Amino acid sequence: MTTKLEVSKREASVEALRAEGKIPAVVYGPKQEPISIAVDKFQFERTLHDAGESTIITLTGLDEEVEVLVHDVAFDAAKGGAEHADFYAIERGKELTTNVALEFVGEAPVEKNGATVTKVLQDLEVTCRPSALPSHIEVDITVLATEDAQIHVSDLQIPEGVTVTLDGDAVVASVSAAREEEPEEVAEVDMDAVEVETKGKEEDSESEEETAAE
Repeated sequence: MTTKLEVSKREASVEALRAEGKIPAVVYGPKQEPISIAVDKFQFERTLHDAGESTIITLTGLDEEVEVLVHDVAFDAAKGGAEHADFYAIERGKELTTNVALEFVGEAPVEKNGATVTKVLQDLEVTCRPSALPSHIEVDITVLATEDAQIHVSDLQIPEGVTVTLDGDAVVASVSAAREEEPEEVAEVDMDAVEVETKGKEEDSESEEETAAE
């Protein structure tokens, strides 16, 4: 899966770019000389949201089109939104290694009994040619029907031409059993002790009254 994003070589200052609704970025790679570029902030954020970081993006607007992956994004903690991006230029025809997000689909039957599904992994490191890179890998949790059920890497439907780095026995998702709330224990009241204490207080009170009367 690929998508296009228009960029331009950066000439203005960072402040001027942001005033125009753009953000600074850089493109680099093993065969790519670093290029400082500018990209429309809204278009970049929409592309990042729709495509994710494991989708090949074709940058247009430079001397020639460049196929890249989003390598890093800096966000503005105060104002929100992206404020800088790093694009990693891939080599056409050569394998690349990157992380692909896992997308959990369906509803686990055990959840109806109060159990919860623990998502152990959120992404997988894969190696493949750029043309075979999936945007995500689905994890069907409808198979989690018992409290001892697990989903392993070997259970996933990995696209042809894609190799997963992790061992097939690695756990992707598991079930956490529902907790049964134990009733709170109510301490038994020792009535004999209460009677003794009450009687003692009464005797002390009577003694104080007699002393006062003398």
